[in-house]
Amino acid sequence: MTSIRQFQVTFDCAEPERVARFWCEVLGYVVPPPPKGFDTWDAFGRTLPPERQGAAFACVDPSGVGPRLFFQRVPEGKAVKNRVHLDVRVGTGLVGEERLAALEAECARLVTLGAVRGQLLLADGVNESCLGMQDVEGNEFCLD
Repeated sequence: MTSIRQFQVTFDCAEPERVARFWCEVLGYVVPPPPKGFDTWDAFGRTLPPERQGAAFACVDPSGVGPRLFFQRVPEGKAVKNRVHLDVRVGTGLVGEERLAALEAECARLVTLGAVRGQLLLADGVNESCLGMQDVEGNEFCLD
């Protein structure tokens, strides 16, 4: 049996820093410190060839528990539904109207950050309610 390994979630996007900073706000993540010898990420970025400047960005869980999120610039835009998405667990343990209120409150907060509200899926006797959303570049995620 293999041991559990750390992993990161990678997003293809047009503007890595913009998308990373959005997800920092969503999840309470932080931007890690720049590489040794640099005071800022901008200072580090200026040392890269022009085509690599701004091509990647990352954010991390300050507690060290959650996975690192990595954002890489790609030339093509998003064309179809994500095959993998994040579920942001804002309603864990809540049911009914209390759960809906938590989902709606978080949705309102994220819309002010540039997210787009999607479809609300109401509890069906098997699954609890969840709310589909899109981040600042159209990547789908759920408030669960």
